[in-house]
Amino acid sequence: MKKILLFYLSSFIFLFSPLTVYSQNVAGDSATISSADFINLNSKLVLKKIGLYRVLKQHDSPLVNSVDKFLIVCQKYQIDCYLLPSIAGVESTFGKYIYPQSFNPFGWGRGLIIFSSWDEAIETVAKNLKLKYINKGANTIEEIGLIYCENPDWSKKVRYFYNLFKKEEENLLLLKKSWVE
Repeated sequence: MKKILLFYLSSFIFLFSPLTVYSQNVAGDSATISSADFINLNSKLVLKKIGLYRVLKQHDSPLVNSVDKFLIVCQKYQIDCYLLPSIAGVESTFGKYIYPQSFNPFGWGRGLIIFSSWDEAIETVAKNLKLKYINKGANTIEEIGLIYCENPDWSKKVRYFYNLFKKEEENLLLLKKSWVE
């Protein structure tokens, strides 16, 4: 009985917290979080998906509908799922401030390279980070920063956003544990 009461109390607090993610039936909204995602919190990938979605949603990011693309490319190119969104946080406040219609939230090519969509930008930058940075030995945000941007504070700023995503994932993991106990 105690576990059931704790589950309902945790669910109530979670559903009515300011960071709540509500499921929507919107055509083309690939990042929508379903109730099945909340039930299946056993998967690290689901935790990352929800964490990415929540942080991007908090920042009113136009990238919120590209969460699945971020996850697909991180698996495809074996890069950290929070790296690209963190770079976008620094370079364009998660895609809010870009060269008009460029779909370039990463500042790629000094922000002047035009992509046809967010997904094309995510795919292109992920592929190039893997081939031109990670495969050549730049394995940390700090090592990537030495090549990616001449600003010496760039990696600290990327690390700040990276930690936001990690913290959100940790919060979701704690919530999951409270449901199980």
